[in-house]
Amino acid sequence: MTPCVLTINGGSSSVKFALFGQAEPLVRMLSGEVERIGLPDTALSARSVDGQVTKHEPFVAADSTDTGERLIGWLEKHADLGTVAAIGHRIVHGGPHYAAPRRVTAEVIEELKRIAPLDPDHLPGEIALLRVFLARFPGVPQVACFDTAFHHDMPRAARLLPIPRRYDAAGIRRYGFHGLSYTYLLEELARVAGPEAARGRLVLAHLGSGASMAAVRAGQCMDTTMAFTPTAGLVMGTRSGDLDPGLLLHLMRSEGLDADKLDFLVNRCSGLLGVSGLSPDMKELLDREPTDPNAAEAVELFCHQARKYAAAMAAAAGGLDTLVFAGGIGERSASIRARICSGLAFLGVAVEPDRNAAHRPVISPEGSPVTVRVIPTDEEISIARETLATVVAPSEGLPGTLKSPGGSGPKWMGRTT
Repeated sequence: MTPCVLTINGGSSSVKFALFGQAEPLVRMLSGEVERIGLPDTALSARSVDGQVTKHEPFVAADSTDTGERLIGWLEKHADLGTVAAIGHRIVHGGPHYAAPRRVTAEVIEELKRIAPLDPDHLPGEIALLRVFLARFPGVPQVACFDTAFHHDMPRAARLLPIPRRYDAAGIRRYGFHGLSYTYLLEELARVAGPEAARGRLVLAHLGSGASMAAVRAGQCMDTTMAFTPTAGLVMGTRSGDLDPGLLLHLMRSEGLDADKLDFLVNRCSGLLGVSGLSPDMKELLDREPTDPNAAEAVELFCHQARKYAAAMAAAAGGLDTLVFAGGIGERSASIRARICSGLAFLGVAVEPDRNAAHRPVISPEGSPVTVRVIPTDEEISIARETLATVVAPSEGLPGTLKSPGGSGPKWMGRTT
């Protein structure tokens, strides 16, 4: 039997999961997602080793606890959970203290409960999932992998918010998110282009329904577009991105919005959905763009902001050697990539149309001063790697189950953010 690592990636209304067999590289044996948790049309989809959808079925789950328990039941029917030697959990917010993955203990759970007000959309559900898996797998090492860890050591000026200093002492600062995606992109860039390229001046663009960018230099995050919450930065599917704080005050006063209504407005009703009045999905908006002016404006707003933030991230990186597109939009939309890059020629960015249309790994022309790449991201691989690096000693395997290849430790040892 192949020892396995199970990864759990909990979102605000979904849970992604994957089962990896130990090998070099890791082998994805099974993956899937439970979507629209708590709604009447909750469903589970599963994919095989080759990425093909093999199952799509109704999945009744009222909340995160219910989802965790029922997901374990589903996995017991479709996989040998007796081979699971470690479990890695994506935790969106690690607060001011967690700068690397941590073995899940009672103390870690208590700290996550303490900082839950920093991320009420994610942390309560993620804590619930942790508890379910700890109860069902009491003897299996479990690891919390933090999305904020990648950005933890940004320069002080990139972390500070321009508000009274007492708030900084209370943990109110710019954190940044999508860190597990950025960790994967940096490692994959080193693999495909070499360590020198990965240590250059980079702008990593994770563009999907949630969208952000990060400036990286010499392997260190220098700045990012998301801030205290994932609502900040670029316009997204349903999130507004950056807004004038005075606008929020105006809406509270003029429309009588309380905190919950304002939260719903900026996180669920804004972004591409709000501007288009149609959909948060970029593909649908591009299809409607020729005949729907509101859809066209939403697309142009997204591209305008992406160009602006890409230039800002290049400034934070001290220049630009490589621009990487990832995420659902970044990986699949040649049109959006071309529109973003067309406004960055002053930085040396250019796109070769045929390469871009074919979604080639490198879409910039030969000899271009800036290399533009498309790298499909994989947060689950990052979770699995960080989990192994946390629980496996360099010359040991997981107790009684998972052994390091050749007794010398896997190549991903030490790859923690």
